[in-house]
Amino acid sequence: MPPAASQPPAPEASARADTLHAGLSASVSLTVTDADTAVRLRSGDVPVLGTPRLVALCEEASCRALDGRLGPDGTSVGTRVELDHLAAVPVGSTVKAEATLQEVEGRRLVFSITVALDGDELGRLVSEGTLTRVVVQRPAFLAKAGCEPPGDATGPSSSSTT
Repeated sequence: MPPAASQPPAPEASARADTLHAGLSASVSLTVTDADTAVRLRSGDVPVLGTPRLVALCEEASCRALDGRLGPDGTSVGTRVELDHLAAVPVGSTVKAEATLQEVEGRRLVFSITVALDGDELGRLVSEGTLTRVVVQRPAFLAKAGCEPPGDATGPSSSSTT
């Protein structure tokens, strides 16, 4: 009797194992507008890049580094952010956030984060730190959170409410 054929790993498991590795990176840029300021975000009373918007930019860069690597139902969620906000950035300035995957420990992904003034020849840092994400299966995550699944299994629902 021939040996039993082994089953291939689940697509999402093999996608993670084969495609997630230290060194993956992505960057995103933002030109600061009034909507991005501490005043508008209600996180302070100065018209400079607000820390909540800075954190969101860093999250976006880490997500871009994972694009297409988590399988059809896979996504990642942020679980820890440790950032030093080092410099004030006025409206009209452009910053560039870069996220580089440093560690893959099962489902836990740790990114190093830097944010710098874009085009600044001195390379002045606006922020640096680490960001941790965890890989989850979207349907199970949404069910556990008590949310209805989006109409499309590949990403957030595009419908809006008024």
